Order: sequence, then structure tokens, then C-alpha cells
Amino acid sequence: MNDSPWAAEPVAAGPAYDALVGPQTRPMSIVPDAAGRDFDDREARDRGAAAFGGPPFRAETPPQEPMPSPPPPPSQVPQDASPPPQKKRAGRDLRAAIGVGVGLGAVIFASLFIVKAVFVGVIVVAVVVGLWELTSRLQEKKGIKAPLVPLAVGGAAMVIAGYVRGAEGAWVAMALTALAVLVWRMTEAPEDYLKDVTAGVFAAFYVPFLATFVAMLLTADDGPQRVVTFLVLTVVSDTGAYAVGWRFGKTKLAPRISPGKTREGLFGAVAFAMAAGALCMEFLIDGGSWWQGLLLGLAVAVSATLGDLGESMIKRDLGIKDMGTLLPGHGGIMDRLDSLLPTAPVVWLLLAAFVGTG
Repeated sequence: MNDSPWAAEPVAAGPAYDALVGPQTRPMSIVPDAAGRDFDDREARDRGAAAFGGPPFRAETPPQEPMPSPPPPPSQVPQDASPPPQKKRAGRDLRAAIGVGVGLGAVIFASLFIVKAVFVGVIVVAVVVGLWELTSRLQEKKGIKAPLVPLAVGGAAMVIAGYVRGAEGAWVAMALTALAVLVWRMTEAPEDYLKDVTAGVFAAFYVPFLATFVAMLLTADDGPQRVVTFLVLTVVSDTGAYAVGWRFGKTKLAPRISPGKTREGLFGAVAFAMAAGALCMEFLIDGGSWWQGLLLGLAVAVSATLGDLGESMIKRDLGIKDMGTLLPGHGGIMDRLDSLLPTAPVVWLLLAAFVGTG
């Protein structure tokens, strides 16, 4: 017995009922819904909803969102829809770099052609600042305490001795500087002694000893012209490598050391340096010849590239981008000396072989 208050007499068949559900070939079961109302089975409900003009289960089936239209084929995409190609950009502030470079060039050339001793002072200042940057980064990143005081004093003495007494004076000053580093470090605890003095001797050789060859270039009668040749070839080599590598560079030269350098850039450095070397040897160096300038330019391009890679190796080991921030657009002093330092003995040696040291 049905106790539901909604129970009612069975609906009698009649014209209205027939119009609603249509003729049946089998008896229809009465199924109460959740609210207690009597509905016929699913088939009857479907036909009843359709009779009133609506789809079956309108309330139970949510409306479907329209399917997105497929994208047009590539042939119908307008040409201007593709993103514009990205231009290559330099990694540094070129305006600041050019301004600092012009300022340094003015100081160097003024000191070269006015009083030679003033240029020796410029070398000493660059050496001391470079040693400070190098030893500071070693201590910050590796905990290596290379003694700065004996390095700075010995480095300055090394440059002056090279200018006054030549190669012999430079070697003696180098030996005394290394000895001073060993003794100075003895005043502290013995832990890491070998590591610290090894770094100190390396710094003495890498910065002041190599820079001494620039002072030795200045001692010749045409010393200012030799220094200018050395600086011009190194700068032109770096500029040629940058310009050609930026425009045409595709093949990496040493991706594990310096990912920005390419073989195409190296070819540009060689071409630019050889052309500049021929001009400098022909018009600046007494007794020089253009073919000697070609050889000199080739050697400078190789040594400058190796010097740049060498400092990049040091910076990668230390986990830094620049040795310092003293020069806007350039980094630190050591970031500008990287290609100059190993190039100085190469230029001094080749000029001595080609035209002598007088």
C-alpha cells in the first residue's frame, strides 16, 4: 500500500493522454520520481518532452559550449602575423664603454707623448688596482688570502725596474716579490699556507710581471710609437672579433670557457689585426716593414684571444662575470687588462727581433 500523500488514482487513458504519450504497444510502468510524482518510464518521458517542443532531459543535460573553430591552414596565415626577428644586442652598455675607453685613451696618449715617466706611473696604478681586484675576488669566492701588500709594493717595483734596467731588472724584482710573498704569509697561521703563497706568486707573474713589458717597450727611442702599436693592435683585434662575431658568428670557439666567442670572430680579429699591423709597422716603427706588421698582427690576435680566454677561465672558476665595477661598461681594470697582459711580451719580443730594442 502506498502511504505517500501524493498517491492518487491512476490516470485514466483518454484523448489527452493519448496525445501526450501516443499509442503504446506494451503497458507502461509507473515510476515515482524523487519528489513522489508519477512519471512513465524513460521512453515515455522522452516522447512527452518532445511533444512540448523541447529536447529530452533538458533539465538534466547542461548546455554544451560550442567547439572552437580549427586554426586556418598555414597558407592562409597573413605574412605580417609572424613575430619580427629579434635583433642581436650587446651584453654591455656601449655608450658607457665607449666613453670610458675614450677617456682612458686620452690619459694614455697624453702621458706617452708628454713625459714618459708619467706613463710608467699609469702602468703602476693599473697594476696595483688589478692586483687588488684579483686578490679580493680570490678571497671572496675561494677563501684564498694572497697577501696584497707585498704584491702591490713588489709589482710597482717590478714595473719601475723593467723601465730602468730592462728585462734583467724585471726578473730580479719578480724573484724578490715572490720571496716577499712567502715571508709575509709566515706571520699568519700555517693552515692554507701553500695555497695562499701559490696564488700570490701567480698574481705577481700574471699582473705586474707581464705589465713590465709595456714599460720595456717605452725605453726604445721610438718607445711611444711602439706602445701605441701595441695598444692599437690589441684594441683592433678585440674590435674585429666583436664586430665580425656579432654579425656573422655561428660556430662557438670555446663554449665551455666563453660562450660568446666564435671562430668567425677569431677570423675577424686576425684580419683586423693584420691590416692594422701592416700600417703601424710601415708608418710608426722606425725600420719596420708591412710584412712584419702582418706577422705581428697575427701574433697579437692569437695572444689577445688566449689572454681573454684565460681570464674567462679564472672568472668561471670563481663564479663571477667581472673582476670589478670600477669602469662602467667594462667591468674592472682586470677586465681590460685580460688581452693586454699576455700580448705585451709577444709584441716586445717580435719588435726586438724585427727592429731591435734601441
